[in-house]
Amino acid sequence: MAQPRVFLSSTFYDLRQVREDLERSIRELGYEPVRHEVGAIPYGKSERLESAAYCEVELCDILVCIIGGRFGAESKDDPGRSITQNELKRALEIGVQVFIFVEKSVLAEFSTYELNKANVDVKYRFVDDVRVFSFLEELYGLPRNNPITGFEIASDISNFLRQQFAGLFYRFLQQDKRSTELRVLDEINTVAKTLRDLVTFLTEERKKGDDAIKNILVANHPAFRRLRELTNTSYRVFFTTKKEFGDWMKARSWSPIKKENLDADSVEEWFKKGDETYLKVTKPLFDAQGRLIVFSSEWNDEWSTVQPVPPE
Repeated sequence: MAQPRVFLSSTFYDLRQVREDLERSIRELGYEPVRHEVGAIPYGKSERLESAAYCEVELCDILVCIIGGRFGAESKDDPGRSITQNELKRALEIGVQVFIFVEKSVLAEFSTYELNKANVDVKYRFVDDVRVFSFLEELYGLPRNNPITGFEIASDISNFLRQQFAGLFYRFLQQDKRSTELRVLDEINTVAKTLRDLVTFLTEERKKGDDAIKNILVANHPAFRRLRELTNTSYRVFFTTKKEFGDWMKARSWSPIKKENLDADSVEEWFKKGDETYLKVTKPLFDAQGRLIVFSSEWNDEWSTVQPVPPE
């Protein structure tokens, strides 16, 4: 089962114990922690170590940035900034969900820095480089995706993340529920439009005969909605013949399965290279001449489904 990947970004030596405690907590939640000291980041021979870390950030779902009093290793690609700062910068650029934690002692001294930053002779107790404070200024100035939370011990971070992850999961469930409601509403609107078109025909276009009704029903064929959903197509689906349907499926990188390899109840099946599923159709969509069969109230979504490829 796929697990959300959580990248742990921080300086290493001063926050090593915090990183170890967080890795354990994240695993207990069922997520996959990613931190470089345990070999979770693949390093290629032709790239800088920090470049590999930035690439790994792009493959993660969440980034947890922990800021202490040390500036850390300076970036070779971006002098003046630390590798940790650039990991967070990369996550923000590509829209990864981030959580930022700062040691409370550093946060407390940050207000002193804001009052004295013009005075380069001021010495600070809890940071080894004023660029840590400059980075905090940059983070506070971000318009979004910059929740900054103080912490004293690793359990403060673990408890906060546990609540946040639960909140994100709840939001996902609500959005999923809402998307179902919107799909039903879309179907209702489609039916309503079909009825309006039929009324218009019956009152104003009666001379055109049965072909006009058939055209309306074809234009709103329920197979179009179902296939758009199953193939994750972002635009409207439309075809009137078996050839047009086959051309569209092939353009979407689907290939037909030979008749002798079909399931016993299948009319036709399609697979997509690299996918672990196949599209299964159990009700003929076309007549003997290859023309689209018109369905209305008797349509059943279960006639077209996506099935997992059975193990060999």
